[in-house]
Amino acid sequence: MKRSWSDQRQAVSSLDRHVSMSKWSLNPVKLIGFFVGFMVFTAASVILKDLPSHTRLRLLTEPTLFHVKISPNATEDVSHLSITVQKDKLLGGLLPSGFDERSCLSRHESVLYHKELRQKPSSYLISKLRNYEALHKQCGPHTVLYNRSVELIKSGQYRDSSDCNYLVWISYSGLGNRMLTLASAFLYALLTNRVLLVDPGVNMPDLFCEPFPGVSWLLPPYFPIIDQFSTFNQESPHCYGYMVKHDIIGNSTGSILPPFIYLHLAHDYDNQDKLFFCDQDQSILHKIPWLVMRTDNYFVPHLFLMPEFEQELSNLFPEKETIFHFLSRYLLHPTNSVWGLVMRYYQAYLAQADEKLGIQIRVFDTGVGPFKYIVDQITSCLMNENLLPQINREEPILNPSGSRKP
Repeated sequence: MKRSWSDQRQAVSSLDRHVSMSKWSLNPVKLIGFFVGFMVFTAASVILKDLPSHTRLRLLTEPTLFHVKISPNATEDVSHLSITVQKDKLLGGLLPSGFDERSCLSRHESVLYHKELRQKPSSYLISKLRNYEALHKQCGPHTVLYNRSVELIKSGQYRDSSDCNYLVWISYSGLGNRMLTLASAFLYALLTNRVLLVDPGVNMPDLFCEPFPGVSWLLPPYFPIIDQFSTFNQESPHCYGYMVKHDIIGNSTGSILPPFIYLHLAHDYDNQDKLFFCDQDQSILHKIPWLVMRTDNYFVPHLFLMPEFEQELSNLFPEKETIFHFLSRYLLHPTNSVWGLVMRYYQAYLAQADEKLGIQIRVFDTGVGPFKYIVDQITSCLMNENLLPQINREEPILNPSGSRKP
């Protein structure tokens, strides 16, 4: 099968950028810092400040969340609090109802630590998410349709259409990259009417709550090819790029198709792997019931170059810059154990700040830090972009009396 690059494919290739992999461990300080940074990244500032924690938990059991103003004579007694109903814990319909809130406190508490959304989720996006949740409940793990689809993999081939189609996300790379690629994979699943299933990897169940009501998003441990995930690469016979390169798969009707295909979309993917982002190749992939994806790229921008998805994406996200914001707030909710660490860190270091600024620092120098040139770069960036107030570095911060200057 011979192929030539179209303008669309050239655009995809030019858009592609190398994404370096983060080396994350389960070091508690790194884990806490990352989730606090993620909270700031999606939208900063605290809404519920100085309220006793036991009171906050009681208020969260009510149907709405609250903005709390402390009167000058306030005490620990709740009767002294002036409470104004202001927060929508379901984020304008973005989140589904029906969850046991205490099983995942962050799902509804996190709204207290964000500014009000400037853009609301579109009604089309909300409808699409509710439809997806129904599909996931119908086709998710341990359902009759799921078990029937798994049998296709065991058989090794099929000719007819499948009742349910799936996208399996392989847990790969650092925590930050995993969060970005999960959002990308879920958006692709929405666009192609597939059920997203997540490889648990080492720690995904410990990090994030289940985002869909009723049925888990985690791939069961007895999935037939789960032990092969670590061996999949560009030279694997089931890799789409490999199959294209060797004319193993085509668009002819009536041919026997594989029940699953591996998609290699990591930072080292080649031109054949990138054919995934072309409409012609999507017409082939639509026929495959199981797609297994490994990626460390946030590939959402690629999807906008595909005519097949362009209008649907515009309907889902009239404001393109909101895509990751809405998808991450829908999907990624720290488990109670992680949320507890995040909250303790927040209360200790961030709660009293009027403004917060999140900065991601990545150091590739292999020497022993800290590195002065990195500190200088950060300081220069913050001052040149007016992200911090201008100050006279030669002037002392404190008055002669020892009090802080206004």
